[in-house]
Amino acid sequence: MLLDFHTHVDEAEAFGWIDPPEKIVGLLDEAGIDMAVIMTYTDLPGLNPDALDYIVACAAAFPDRLIPFVRLNPNYPADMPGLVERSIELGVKGIKLHPTTTLAHPAGDATVALLRLAAAADLPVLFHCGDDPYTTPQSLGLAAELVPDAAIVFGHMGGYFHVLDAIEVAKRHDNVYLETSAMPYPELIRRAVGEVGAHRVVFGSDGPGCNPRLELQKVQGLGLAAEDEAAVVAGNALRLLGMEER
Repeated sequence: MLLDFHTHVDEAEAFGWIDPPEKIVGLLDEAGIDMAVIMTYTDLPGLNPDALDYIVACAAAFPDRLIPFVRLNPNYPADMPGLVERSIELGVKGIKLHPTTTLAHPAGDATVALLRLAAAADLPVLFHCGDDPYTTPQSLGLAAELVPDAAIVFGHMGGYFHVLDAIEVAKRHDNVYLETSAMPYPELIRRAVGEVGAHRVVFGSDGPGCNPRLELQKVQGLGLAAEDEAAVVAGNALRLLGMEER
């Protein structure tokens, strides 16, 4: 089984991003990927108040293929408990946070409060982790330390210039997972498997912006042990999502 932990579905005309669910499903088919986590480009609360309903409807249109995450802005702390509760009721399996778009520091009070809600609900949290303000592994590591019960996934595992930092942070915090999308150094995925452990490395593509087939080849071309590759390309994601029976 193959499961992509990081893809996008949204139709945000203001940004020129028109990516309906059929688009990512087509790319998954081309790559031979069975399922994918989907999330919007827009945060809630925000420009699109229907973003939660939209992502849930997209997943419902392809129930055996797409798994919805809700993308939240922690700067509205009064809204977060209700949004998390409603997301769970609608079948959402996790939360996406992008500290650059929200300007919410990962270790700030608002984000920490949201991470505690996520931990209590057993929802993994996928952070954008790269070279942008507020998204470096060092910043995210502060959040992981403050909320050790939260499963925190570093999307892009540090981007272009902070991958080694992401590996070091993951070595210090058992609740940190490294996700492989849009990171251009396949050999550093192998290093993460060796130093952090295959059980905390998760395949993602960031499709449709990145091609899932090419992103998958980064992992499958490493020559990992069969059990390690299986954990990276599906097993770890299924465990984080509470879907191990799949």
